[in-house]
Amino acid sequence: MQSTLAPGQWTTFDWWPPLGWWPEAARDLLVPGPSASATFALPPTPASVHAARGFAAGALTAWKLAEVAENMELVISELATNALRHGLHATEPGWRPSVHLSLVRRGPLVTCAFTDPASAVPALRYPGPLDAGGLGLHIVESLSLRWGWSALAPRGKIVWAVLS
Repeated sequence: MQSTLAPGQWTTFDWWPPLGWWPEAARDLLVPGPSASATFALPPTPASVHAARGFAAGALTAWKLAEVAENMELVISELATNALRHGLHATEPGWRPSVHLSLVRRGPLVTCAFTDPASAVPALRYPGPLDAGGLGLHIVESLSLRWGWSALAPRGKIVWAVLS
């Protein structure tokens, strides 16, 4: 479903990577090459993280980019967990929120992008030595060429990471 909003004003209800989409903050990385995209809707269950990794592995294999799969699966695990844990937390009663994973290939680069309905900004944390979590975005940062996020209208966000 396409939005009637102005270009670039997508919502979490209708954001699918439009033809030619690439994160604005990573446009300088682009090089010529084949383009493709694939999107997967994640049910709000913990098993969705495993399903998202399998979806990505299949897409990357089909695109003949299997060498990216191992790092992509780690990035997807972290971003999917964040989207499901934090992105679905702030929803209204009776509203069925959704999280989408989109993979966008541009030449040798692949962006994984997660949309969720929360407006909370993803930020690197510096957990203490006894904290059980908090290193997910550090993993994303170390495995990706670049990562970031953008707000979606009227609420929600897209969190993305570019790998090569």
